Amino acid sequence: MNEDALSAAETLASIGGEHADRSERDRTLAPEVASALAASAIPSMLVPSELGGGERSPGEMVEALDLIARGDGSTAWCAMVAATSGLVSAYVDSDFARDAFAPPAVAGGVYAPMGRATADGDNFVVSGRWPFASGCRHATTLMGGALVTDKNRQSVRAMVFLASEAAIHDTWDVTGLRGTGSHDIEVSELRVPAGHTASLSDDRARHDGPLYAFPPFGLLALGIAGVAMGIATGATGDLVTLATAKKPGGSKRTLAERSSTQAAIARAEALVGSARAYVGEAVGEAWDAACANGEIGVDGRAKLRLAATHATRSAAEAVDLMYEAGGGTAIYARSALERRFRDIHTARAHMMVSSASLELAGRTRLGLETDTSQL
Repeated sequence: MNEDALSAAETLASIGGEHADRSERDRTLAPEVASALAASAIPSMLVPSELGGGERSPGEMVEALDLIARGDGSTAWCAMVAATSGLVSAYVDSDFARDAFAPPAVAGGVYAPMGRATADGDNFVVSGRWPFASGCRHATTLMGGALVTDKNRQSVRAMVFLASEAAIHDTWDVTGLRGTGSHDIEVSELRVPAGHTASLSDDRARHDGPLYAFPPFGLLALGIAGVAMGIATGATGDLVTLATAKKPGGSKRTLAERSSTQAAIARAEALVGSARAYVGEAVGEAWDAACANGEIGVDGRAKLRLAATHATRSAAEAVDLMYEAGGGTAIYARSALERRFRDIHTARAHMMVSSASLELAGRTRLGLETDTSQL
């Protein structure tokens, strides 16, 4: 990871952790955290360099998000959404992208086709309401996926617009990742120029380079995995801190001296370490293919999704081990492990790392006919 991204990740981990209680209470990032994110190199990591972005590799993105999540899961999740949303800059009109995605812009939104759009000359007229718009209260640019019908053909396009053009509905009252402010956003009869839209499954990026050979959905899944691995690493650190000081009731030994605690720590370390290695392998192979051929084959794309899904599920298992080992202390809202437990299971619920991703990867490995558009 380059020095700017590393420094930004470490800073966001520290500030996010310091203000995690307020972010959780307010159900959106604390102002200090949102400002630090906007001022950092993270939101523009995947924006083309010629548009003023960082154009960093997927591996660097995963590493940065992993570091941030060790401080606070909600901060890392919003950073992930901002970074992966920035990838859309490579698919839309360049002049617009410079304003909408280059620093200090912070992008967000939802690609799921919860909207409807009709063509009107060089514009689309779009209406829709999208849930799970993480970071929408501090974003400057938003997008919403819309189903477009044109001459009996339907397609899904991301409609990109200014955050000020969308209404926010306060809906984010949930179990975990409460600080992400993932409320609903809505637009009605909004005119969006055609050059401000993109199909992430059908269009090719307007910029060259190995980064833009990566599948957008695969990059999103990798971002989720980075956050999940960071949450799990943070949880093992939380348990180490707790275990070296806590003496369970009626015991003269610390929690750390219990063999069950020692085994749980070892298992968690192995789960996350092996997941991180598999992600690194999948990303490295895909990067080599993108550099050599300008594209990543179906097997490579399937491996990216498999590695991301496996990492997220392994991270959840590791956090569960730490939460259980923490005993009664971990159930209190003041416990860092309690928040890690809620955050990781909320992250795991994302469709990009669901069991359907395992099925996609399994079908391709078995040579079965498969819809690979979501890879």
